[in-house]
Amino acid sequence: MIASKDQEREARIGRSATRAAASRPILSSLHESRPERVICQSVRLMTAEFIFMSGDRIGMRRERRRIACHIRQIAMYVCHVALQMRMSTIGEGFGRDRSTVAHACAVVEDRRDDRDFDEFVGAMERVALLAFGHFSEVGHD
Repeated sequence: MIASKDQEREARIGRSATRAAASRPILSSLHESRPERVICQSVRLMTAEFIFMSGDRIGMRRERRRIACHIRQIAMYVCHVALQMRMSTIGEGFGRDRSTVAHACAVVEDRRDDRDFDEFVGAMERVALLAFGHFSEVGHD
């Protein structure tokens, strides 16, 4: 059966829309999330980029899992200290518990005695403030 020109055009548009959706960058999924999740994941991505740009300067091991853990801990700390987000909100943003965020903040605070690490975290705080400003929440404790 021969389809009409309108049906052919709709079929072409449908296929191209499907291809376009499949080729969207991974970050597009962030726009569909809640704001706190977007901010937390954006800070995590920025932290990862800065760590990989700085190389071995801040003394991280080469193990992938440990590096991912350090990146997440630094991002949680930056969200809490620089952006003044509540720990429960950060936990939701990272898919973790509030106590995990508290532990991450304590670990990063302890590591800030190292001058290079302190400079790195300070730079991440400034970048996050420039990117997101003060994250205002209703009922901030």
